[in-house]
Amino acid sequence: MRILRWTALTLAVLVLGAAGAGYFYYEHLNGNLKKENLDLGDSKIGKPEPNAAGQTPLNILLIGSDSRNSAENVKLGGAKQDADRKPLGDVQMLVHVSADRSNMSVVSIPRDTRVTIPQCTDPHDGTVYPKTEGAINQSLQHGGPGCTVATWKELTGVYIDHFMMIDFSGVVSMADAIGGVPVCVDGNVYSHDSKGHGSGLKLTKGTHNVKGVQALQWLRTRYGFEDNSDIGRAKAQHMYMTSMIRQLKSGTKLSDPGKLMDLAEAATDALTVDHGLGTVKKLYDLGNDLKRVPTKRTTMITMPWEYGGGGEYVLPKPGDAEQTFSLLRNDISLDGKDKKKPDATPAPTAPKEQIPVVVQNGTASTVLGPVSGRAAVITSELVRLGYARATANTVLISQADTTVLYPDEPRQGDALAVAKALKLPKSAVKSSKSVQEVTLVVGNDWREGTAYPKAAADDGEKTPKSADALNGEEKGCMKVNPSYTF
Repeated sequence: MRILRWTALTLAVLVLGAAGAGYFYYEHLNGNLKKENLDLGDSKIGKPEPNAAGQTPLNILLIGSDSRNSAENVKLGGAKQDADRKPLGDVQMLVHVSADRSNMSVVSIPRDTRVTIPQCTDPHDGTVYPKTEGAINQSLQHGGPGCTVATWKELTGVYIDHFMMIDFSGVVSMADAIGGVPVCVDGNVYSHDSKGHGSGLKLTKGTHNVKGVQALQWLRTRYGFEDNSDIGRAKAQHMYMTSMIRQLKSGTKLSDPGKLMDLAEAATDALTVDHGLGTVKKLYDLGNDLKRVPTKRTTMITMPWEYGGGGEYVLPKPGDAEQTFSLLRNDISLDGKDKKKPDATPAPTAPKEQIPVVVQNGTASTVLGPVSGRAAVITSELVRLGYARATANTVLISQADTTVLYPDEPRQGDALAVAKALKLPKSAVKSSKSVQEVTLVVGNDWREGTAYPKAAADDGEKTPKSADALNGEEKGCMKVNPSYTF
């Protein structure tokens, strides 16, 4: 029931096959792609501001569906009784590509993580699914992948540009087209028991090149790895993904034009994407972006978590999960290897009483609900601190982090002074071409009071140890659970 939505990272290869084909074949590949709406919710989270070079980060949600909507999927997934039910999104990963394309971070969320699923409207039949609490994999049943996107946006505060979804048969066809991926186990493993638990994966100790059904079994294996939980399964999926990336980047499988066309055919036929990503040309452009990221700057993690409900489900770990999401929102690499910027503090352009500051309420969360009057409250606080020209903007937006935006380099010093006055971290100060004056956006991290929360003021730029990070060049073997060996 668990598929790894890893296909996005093969797109650089996929499009090479399509690029050399004729017009009709190109149109054929376009016709293979299935398309759905990107976001079925009502989030007001805006696209990140471009950096000084005009670049913006790229966020792609990868979804593995357990759909049994075909005889092939029923055969591969078992559970014939589930053939008519709506699919669950049992594998979900957010791929974050930095604005400068120097690094990539992949964050998995366990399928039974309990979250708030926002209200979503099914684009096909108009059904309105009310806001509810439930496992994150259930979001796919609330109108399709666009509701899963909406759920992630509200959980993480991260703007999502695109999604890609694949089912059981898609995983098998892609694995065959790639030609297999090397994986390793530290002992003999057989994912099967008398109660029917297990994916059926059977491997001897050591490294194996898995493809087709065996690749699907690896990606679905829960009973047999580590503690027989989704956490161990996510780690196995990360190992598979990093191995596949290394192999594709080495070019060992890409010298045969026929194989490239097979890969292009399999990938386009396997994928469901949002309309903004619905042509081979757009996939080609995305592939070029992904190709630029060095393997050594790729980091894969599982969202920091803890058990809830007596172990019945998973919850985001307080502090650590939010710290991880904050790194993504602020385009800070999870490998900790970003180049440090000089700690310069330019002087303000004028005395504080002469500096115009616009304050905007960014608490329009569809899950938490907006907090009315936040712009007015913080405007009054700025006036009390001497910023006599502070004014409130009544337009309500949604933003996770409180930020101070400045329109041009000369006014960076003004923005830094405002941040210092409110005891905000320097990382809250950002350049923006969309503002005319220094603009303070009061985010969902500051929903009450006039004192910025001390915990949120920490500039923590390190990935929590609880995220269990895996580097793209790191090789290893999955630990086999002793109850599932032979």
